Amino acid sequence: MALFKEDKEKILKTHRRSELDTGSSEVQVALLTARIKDLTPHFQAHKKDYSSRNGLVAMVNRRRKLLDYLKRTEPQRYNKIISDLGLRK
Repeated sequence: MALFKEDKEKILKTHRRSELDTGSSEVQVALLTARIKDLTPHFQAHKKDYSSRNGLVAMVNRRRKLLDYLKRTEPQRYNKIISDLGLRK
């Protein structure tokens, strides 16, 4: 399920690095995390929705790759986004 415009703007405002930043790794990770959290209740209700689960796994993998990139290049930004979003390391 897609995010509402207001929710997306709120996430952008809290995680962007500059006024025009919409595609930095931190913003992408935050948006993916919001989408993943939004899908969790759906899978609790619909346990056999395997096609949507494949999409969820793809989102989790994309987020993991972005976090690995941040950890490798900018460890301070990685630690900040992990603590802000409450993700496990």
